[in-house]
Amino acid sequence: MADDIKSLDDLKSVVAGTKPAATATETAAPRTPQRDALGRSYATGKRKDAVARVWVKPGSGKVTVNGKDMSAYFARPVLQMILRQPFQVAGVENQFDVMATVVGGGLSGQAGAVKHGISRALQLYEPSLRGALKAAGFLTRDSRVVERKKYGKAKARRSFQFSKR
Repeated sequence: MADDIKSLDDLKSVVAGTKPAATATETAAPRTPQRDALGRSYATGKRKDAVARVWVKPGSGKVTVNGKDMSAYFARPVLQMILRQPFQVAGVENQFDVMATVVGGGLSGQAGAVKHGISRALQLYEPSLRGALKAAGFLTRDSRVVERKKYGKAKARRSFQFSKR
């Protein structure tokens, strides 16, 4: 009986003579895939000022951004690598087609937004991939944005040049 006591709640229930209540993790239902009528999963990704709407469906690994191929829209290899990261971490390279529309920000922010959207859509399509994507930090929205300019300052923090005379 003393072996069953693992927390204060268990101790209270033993003293009161009742059965311990089930914990939240035991009662939570397993995640179910969320797919539309066409077999796609949709998610929104954000980074800086960029917002990406992303649809993921099983396919050959084709990535389309704003109607263009990934290599045409994101010409720099670093940005293309950023878009491939969620698939590599989840171990599903060339298994999903991606269709994304992205607006706002610059190319770097847009690549981050599409990456965030792909990660979220992948875990909605296949909930078993959530652990790997979450451990890599791809499901967390990067909240860093440009700091606003303050009045009385040249930029966000830079003061005007001081002149003694």
